[in-house]
Amino acid sequence: MGIPINAGLLDAMVLSIVERDDTYGYEITQYLRKAVDVSESTLYPVLRRLQKNEMLETYDKEYMGRNRRYYRVTMKGVETLQDYRAQWLSHKRKVDSILMNEEAAE
Repeated sequence: MGIPINAGLLDAMVLSIVERDDTYGYEITQYLRKAVDVSESTLYPVLRRLQKNEMLETYDKEYMGRNRRYYRVTMKGVETLQDYRAQWLSHKRKVDSILMNEEAAE
């Protein structure tokens, strides 16, 4: 059983991956698959949305004789990612308080 993730969490995960190092779509998909079940056909609309919202920008780079589209995080993307991380920590504490039978830290 997998727990489905929403678009906001997927956006945050993609921004976090790209923040580490500029990368391309297939590599992002492979990294995401370590944590969630996601296909490239799911990922590319996310990348387009993040680009449209000015959180990612692209550039082409030659690799083994062909061009690859690379993604990098913009300043707006970094700021959004910081906000996502703060929201995630708050949400995680609340969920953990229920799932792990812990007291919620308010």
